[in-house]
Amino acid sequence: MFKSSFSKKGCGAAAPRIRWQHVAALAVVLALGVPARAADDRAIKSKVPPAYPELAKRMKITGTVRMEATVDAGGKVTAVKTISGSRALSPAAEEAVSKWKYAPGDGPSTVEVEVTFALAQ
Repeated sequence: MFKSSFSKKGCGAAAPRIRWQHVAALAVVLALGVPARAADDRAIKSKVPPAYPELAKRMKITGTVRMEATVDAGGKVTAVKTISGSRALSPAAEEAVSKWKYAPGDGPSTVEVEVTFALAQ
């Protein structure tokens, strides 16, 4: 004869449903604490142009590097991470964006930026 390992006091099918409700409620609370992406648009006060990597120039590599930059309340870039783009171009793009200055804000924020590399013709 088969015996169930669940007791009749709340460990049946209702228990996983209750746990999922708690997880869903926690997810909603955490999501409300994260600032919205639309509010993260901040005006750029100064841009530093990237230095075109010599090897990329010789190999005629062009393109756009997309990055996420973390900006503190004072407008200083504190971190830069490449999202997409050429590996030959991304270090120069990250270095340039790390020197950009943004308008001060209420607190730290994350902005998405693009740097395009094109060869002069």
